[in-house]
Amino acid sequence: MKIVSIVAYAGTAALIALGLVMANTKPSSAEYEEYATQRLTEYIKEQGCTKTPKLLDNFIKFDCGKLVESLTPQIKQIINASTEKHDYLLFSVYHTDLEINDLIPSYKFETVGALDSFFTYKAQKE
Repeated sequence: MKIVSIVAYAGTAALIALGLVMANTKPSSAEYEEYATQRLTEYIKEQGCTKTPKLLDNFIKFDCGKLVESLTPQIKQIINASTEKHDYLLFSVYHTDLEINDLIPSYKFETVGALDSFFTYKAQKE
């Protein structure tokens, strides 16, 4: 009987400790903006820059990667304006709807922030 009580108390203490750690290590909105900007920049470089014609690159010395890097502040502003944050006790959920215009496809992302890190669990192109 005493072993069951000890295990129950230890389990309760561990859950409380985990809850305190999670509550104190929720990333901020600014950290999410950095994370989302970095991920979106990498995606654009991998998907968008590979689709630019090589002739264009050679003809006008166009460097897509450098262009994307130079647009990082604007990308960050777009993410900030299109993100809605829902705070919970142990974590935060970020909903980002990227809609630039009708010519560029829109994207929706859902990300959880907890324990000083992020996990994007939904990313869909519309």
